[in-house]
Amino acid sequence: MSHTPYPSSYYAASANPAPIRETLGSDVEADVCIVGAGYTGLSTALFLLEHGFRVVILEAAKVGFGASGRNGGQIVNSYSRDLDAVERSAGSDEARLIGAMAFEGGRIIRERVARYNIECDLKNGGVFAAFNPKQMHHLETQKALWERYGYDQLEMLDHNGIRNVVACERYTGGMLDHSGGHLHPLNLALGEAAAVESLGGVIYEQSPAIRIDRGSSPRVHTERGQVTAKFVVVAGNAYLGGLVPELAAKSMPCGTQVIATEPLDPELAAKLLPQDYCVEDCNYLLDYYRLSADNRLIYGGGVVYGARDPADIDSIIRPKMLKTFPQLRGIKTEFAWTGNFLLTLSRLPQVGRLGDNIYYSQGCSGHGVTYTHVAGKIIAEALRGQAERFDAFASLPHYPFPGGQTFSAPFSALGALYYSLRDRVGF
Repeated sequence: MSHTPYPSSYYAASANPAPIRETLGSDVEADVCIVGAGYTGLSTALFLLEHGFRVVILEAAKVGFGASGRNGGQIVNSYSRDLDAVERSAGSDEARLIGAMAFEGGRIIRERVARYNIECDLKNGGVFAAFNPKQMHHLETQKALWERYGYDQLEMLDHNGIRNVVACERYTGGMLDHSGGHLHPLNLALGEAAAVESLGGVIYEQSPAIRIDRGSSPRVHTERGQVTAKFVVVAGNAYLGGLVPELAAKSMPCGTQVIATEPLDPELAAKLLPQDYCVEDCNYLLDYYRLSADNRLIYGGGVVYGARDPADIDSIIRPKMLKTFPQLRGIKTEFAWTGNFLLTLSRLPQVGRLGDNIYYSQGCSGHGVTYTHVAGKIIAEALRGQAERFDAFASLPHYPFPGGQTFSAPFSALGALYYSLRDRVGF
């Protein structure tokens, strides 16, 4: 079997040491077999192991190979569509439960980091930056909405306030989420994997699942072995491929691009982001950025529908960075990479069961760092017989993309073009 390494990225280059894990080469048994060693799979495994389950994880490449190890590293609360969309899509009881979970993911991450001593450069504070009065009004509405669910960590930033946290002249104002934050995403995944193994969980790398036999005792096959379990959790997201056709039909992998500069002079870094918060803007096709632990600016943005890799990532992202921070003209880009996330038509997560014993969560739609940790908790709750919160998410409708898998990418790109034009003209 060929060995799939991490793709080149700043995160891979600065990852903490990790063991070389075995490839599944025999037939094994477990209470739960999890497909995918990203955040969803690792979070699920930890909650299950903490309650005495025997857990095996099958990973096609390496821990955190997909979006979990390549994302912008930002802890952003709520979901890709906000709670007003949840209220329109779910019943009142379900919306209440989903709304209460919108701010839980960050708490889970911080608890995991503390309990298992995970070194992932965790920092507090995240900013939503507005370009115009319309976006400021949206942030004020969002603050009121989140506060209705009991969340009190938001602070509005006026024209002067935004300049105290980011040295950019483009913003009208913004909103600071004190319990937002940022971290090294691959090191978080590696730390969670080590925690899984410390509790007796087993992770097989380079072991892609090629078939799932459904039934009373589901069996997950790899090229050289198989896992027989009481339950299967499908947590592959954008890297699941066609393993479960009914899931692929209602989601679409999309690519996003990120660059990291050379290390900045500490004085320059402190001028760009004086409080060391992470930032994302309020556009539909948004940009996001933050400082790494060694003072690189990590800057991301853009979406490629259908998850094709652009030929020159730096030529796409660097102009965006320089528009935000012209101070960085002449600073070198040292890393440029892309990664896939899984988009749903509603931009809300898809959660459910296939039969009685195959569970899944997918479709974070670019908002997965916090949600995936909640997903692991509610899946574990459901396997322990406490399914109320899982069922609330499962009640959200799962829409197919217009045009099916063949035309979903161009239709989505046209929709994104429309919204990006709205962003540019400010209406």
